[in-house]
Amino acid sequence: FSQDWARAHFRFREPRSELAYALEAEKGGTRAIVMAVQANIIKYLLFVRNTEHTHLERLCKISQKEQGEALAAALADILWAAGDGRGATVCLLAAATHCSPPAGCKADSFTEWIHLFKFCDKAAAQEFIHAHIDCFRDEGSHGLILFLYSLLFSRTLER
Repeated sequence: FSQDWARAHFRFREPRSELAYALEAEKGGTRAIVMAVQANIIKYLLFVRNTEHTHLERLCKISQKEQGEALAAALADILWAAGDGRGATVCLLAAATHCSPPAGCKADSFTEWIHLFKFCDKAAAQEFIHAHIDCFRDEGSHGLILFLYSLLFSRTLER
């Protein structure tokens, strides 16, 4: 992955602002993934999240906590769809263990630290993602790469 990919993570605009629902998208290859997630965030905020606000008010002035909930719901929804509605896999970096790459593969100081978490229940996947949302949105978290790996493993390499 390039430096742009390595730095990429899900970053919202300022909480409680008129664009609080919006993800910031850098130029380049990561933009397409951010925009797909953005569409699912808007869908969640407008049609799924239960609130007394009108449609446009649902998008504006959300808190940082609500941003995290919306991102978790969007990521879980996309991963669940990639898993054909039967499962989702979430990839996170774990500092505790390290596996060596198989023969013929080169270590990249990233992939060998990934742990897979498989879910057969969409709500459980969403709850897990929400509990670990900083792994996708903190600076230096490699959040977009982790989501891309999660998509690949949710879809399965065979499919």
